[in-house]
Amino acid sequence: MLSYDTGFETALSKVVGHYPVDITMDVFTELGWVLYPIFVSIILFIIKKTRRLGLVLLLSLLVGSMAVAYVRCYTGYEKPALEYLGAHLPIKSGADVGVPCNIEGTFPAGATMRTTMFAFVVGYALSKRFPRGCYLLWLYPAVVSISRLYLLEEYPMTVIAGVVTGILIADIVSKKLKLELIFEQSKT
Repeated sequence: MLSYDTGFETALSKVVGHYPVDITMDVFTELGWVLYPIFVSIILFIIKKTRRLGLVLLLSLLVGSMAVAYVRCYTGYEKPALEYLGAHLPIKSGADVGVPCNIEGTFPAGATMRTTMFAFVVGYALSKRFPRGCYLLWLYPAVVSISRLYLLEEYPMTVIAGVVTGILIADIVSKKLKLELIFEQSKT
C-alpha cells in the first residue's frame, strides 16, 4: 500500500500552486483541528436538551483522539516525504493530542477521525428531523480529508483508516451511552 500512497503523493504534488485553491484547502484543513468539535460538544453538553448528544460526542472525541495517538506510536507511518510548496495561511493551529512517543506518525488520520465522528453522531441526531439533509453533514469530513491530502499532510490510506476508526469508535460510544434515547426525550 505504501507504493500507492507515494505515487498519489507525487501526482498530487504536481497539482499545487494555485493561490486561491491552496488557501481554501488550508482553511478546510484548519476546520479539522481538535478544538472545534470539542467546543461544539461542550456547548451541546451544557444545554439540557442536548446533554446526551454532547456527552456522546465529547467522549467519542476523547477516546478516539487518545486511541489514534497511541496507534501512531506503533505503526511508524510517517508523514508524506514531499514538501508542500503551495501557499499557506499565516496562522498555525495548535498541536493535536500529543503522541506519547518520538515518531510523528499519521496513521490513522486524526483530523479525519474527529470530523467523521462529528458527522456520525450529529448526523444521527439530525436524522429524524432532517432525513435527507443530515447526509450533507458528511461533507465536513470529506472536505477536511481532501484538503489534508491536497496539502500533503496525509496519505490516502491514513485517511481511510481515520474514517474507519472514527465510525467504529463513534458507533461503540453511541451504543454504550444509548444515543438513541435523544429521540425519546424529544417526544415528551
